[in-house]
Amino acid sequence: MAQGSSDMETADQEESSPNMIVYRKIEDIITRMQDDKTGGVPIRTVKSFLSKIPSVVTGVDIVQWLMKNLNVDDLAEAIHLGSLIAAQGYIFPISDHVLTLKDDGTFYRFQAPYFWPSNCWEPENTDYAIYLCKRTMQNKARLELADYEAENLARLQRAFARKWEFIFMQAEAQVKIDRKKDKTERKILDSQERAFWDVHRPVPGCVNTTEMDIRKCRRMKNPQRVKKSVYGVTEDSQSQSPVHMPSQPVRKTTKEDVRKQITFLNVQIDRHCLKMSKVAESLITYSVQYIEYDPFITPAEPSNPWTSDDTTFWDLEMRFWLAVQDLKKQPLLDVATRVEDIWQEFLAPGAQSAINLDSHSYEITSQNVKDPGRYTYEDAQEHIYKLMKSDSYARFLRSNAYQDLLLAKKKPENEQGRRTSLEKFTRSMGKSLAGKRLTGLMQSS
Repeated sequence: MAQGSSDMETADQEESSPNMIVYRKIEDIITRMQDDKTGGVPIRTVKSFLSKIPSVVTGVDIVQWLMKNLNVDDLAEAIHLGSLIAAQGYIFPISDHVLTLKDDGTFYRFQAPYFWPSNCWEPENTDYAIYLCKRTMQNKARLELADYEAENLARLQRAFARKWEFIFMQAEAQVKIDRKKDKTERKILDSQERAFWDVHRPVPGCVNTTEMDIRKCRRMKNPQRVKKSVYGVTEDSQSQSPVHMPSQPVRKTTKEDVRKQITFLNVQIDRHCLKMSKVAESLITYSVQYIEYDPFITPAEPSNPWTSDDTTFWDLEMRFWLAVQDLKKQPLLDVATRVEDIWQEFLAPGAQSAINLDSHSYEITSQNVKDPGRYTYEDAQEHIYKLMKSDSYARFLRSNAYQDLLLAKKKPENEQGRRTSLEKFTRSMGKSLAGKRLTGLMQSS
């Protein structure tokens, strides 16, 4: 009886996620795809030039299987359905970070059930940092970090500066464990792990399918049932769990936890409450008192010409830098067009807004334009940034125009019309001497 109640509780917890119905249907399709007895998708090992690619299927095979077994007549509909399955991370391309399905010879691989989204993953940034560190420790061309991953690693290193040594040790431990595995198995696990992070930390511009609607979140029966850590590492713990070990079950509430919650609620009840009118009055008084020191309301003195809308202060190099930053946020469909527009405006021969770019960066950028992407102008942008940092802005700060503006702004307006007694005496003496000299000249003539 107790066993039956525990099984019912487990089943109820498994269905607590709002998206669980969708996950179960997709997993049923994936299971049928991998079943050779019922005519699944052929999984094979492909021989390459100097290596073998294990356990892969082609996009054509997946599309044909969907059309045959799910009664889909339209090819575009089958490709769309496969792309939706890939976006959830159940299938993934072995050589691309963008999780879409193509009707061609592109190689795909099935995700391990451990990484399925039905396990309610919610990985932390520490797990992502360990994963990126592992990638940097392995001298494999297929494991090199992409540009956005390198930026994420630098940002995480700054955020976890105090505990970065611990994260690095965890990554080293995971690499040692992986090296003991078979080469083929390790290659498959590396790709599956990369696909997992492509779902939870997608490429800039791609949709994050793990984000959940707030209305769905409100219907969750057990919101605490999420796995916070992939590698068994949390923000406050320093455990060293293997890669593919399930996380520990949620700890049951004890009497001490209930007492702490009751104490907290009693403190909240006893807190002193204020009327809304009093709070609003205090806020208005505070705002009026400090409005002169608020940079959002009162502009800085003097105003910064680099953030001004006045076109006389804008520089071509700043416009190019901002255009490249905007390119990194464009959808994939608009990237090629935007790359061509930037080239014609700033770098093409005879461009109206030509920028000062060295020959080395120009040659690299010219080659990158032939294969347009979000980071086509990365080298040119870095060169322009260094140029602005070391030359343009510093030269402007030393210019006479800026110094005159700074002095004029700092000088109080009420002192502009004042003259000192020395100035008045000098002016009066000058006028009297000039008058006497003029009188003498008239008399002599």
